[in-house]
Amino acid sequence: MGRKNAYIRLLLMPFAIIYRMVTDVRNMLFDLNILPSEKFPVPVICVGNISAGGTGKTPFTEYLICLLKDQYRVATLSRGYKRRTKGLVIADENCTADNVGDELCQIKRKFPDIIVAADANRCRAIRRLLALPEGKRPDVILLDDAMQHRYVRASLTIMLTDYNALYYDDDLLPAGNLRESVYAVSRADIVVVTKCREDIKPIELRLMEKNMSLMANQRLYFSGISYHKIEPLFPSKNMKACSLPEINRNESILLITGVASPQPLIEVMKSCCDDVHVCSFPDHHAFDRLDIQRIDDEFRKITSPSCKIICTEKDAMRLKPLGFLPGKWKSCLYYLPISVTFLPGRRDDFDAIILKHIISTISILQKKEC
Repeated sequence: MGRKNAYIRLLLMPFAIIYRMVTDVRNMLFDLNILPSEKFPVPVICVGNISAGGTGKTPFTEYLICLLKDQYRVATLSRGYKRRTKGLVIADENCTADNVGDELCQIKRKFPDIIVAADANRCRAIRRLLALPEGKRPDVILLDDAMQHRYVRASLTIMLTDYNALYYDDDLLPAGNLRESVYAVSRADIVVVTKCREDIKPIELRLMEKNMSLMANQRLYFSGISYHKIEPLFPSKNMKACSLPEINRNESILLITGVASPQPLIEVMKSCCDDVHVCSFPDHHAFDRLDIQRIDDEFRKITSPSCKIICTEKDAMRLKPLGFLPGKWKSCLYYLPISVTFLPGRRDDFDAIILKHIISTISILQKKEC
């Protein structure tokens, strides 16, 4: 979600003040235990933010899944944004973006052995998951985008903030993109600055740390994005995965993005290819026939003999089931997986903190049961 210009922000500031009053009162009611917050007998790790979209929560959740899945039964839970179903839905191998949301569909396709569930009522969903038979119930629950869902009392909260749109430089909605006041950062155990450049300077890191003024018990980490090989959305023997540097600079790329912050990806594509065409849509966009026609019109304008259509992994979850995709796309349509990387020397420290938290939480819970 892009920054609003200064004039528009000024006009919207009175509404932002009202919005802050509402969110501050809500948080106060939780802090005073007037609104209930439920704690559960398993480690519950919340991955969230105080900004509206675009901080990289899903790749970060996938990072935690990779870290934990070989040692623990992991469940991932979110509301399933823009799904067309209601209530609790547990994803299976045939899930689609329509029934669980594009992000959860992506996670289930990549990690078929974990539990992936969608429910706007996280407390109800966690109770249902913990009621599963002993060999199936989760040992650890990951909450994707639930920092504002305070009805669940997470055992550990990880707050993400985008390097390109740091929370302390922003304003509350609708003047800015903050969902709640910057004081909400105090609820985070760990703060992670995401989407950092590879060449970021140490002085920048120190400046961000100073501006955040975190408490002594809070930990700060910096992470970036690793772009993997583009994968064919409709595999055939004539289509092969290839890394971005392997793309011929003389080829054309038609990039489809339906994400909150597409600019970093656009810049990456332009660094790999001289002829890049972009069709951008809102985050979690549900593609219809008119959208596909718009993309196809752009595709027809490309005169290069070789063209790749590339979309994000999240967009692929919404595009693949469409029965009205042009047949000619299937021989040149790829998606780009990404993953989280940490600044050198910090990954092991972060991993150790997560694992230590889970071990200590499980140990405390077991002692209570005895």
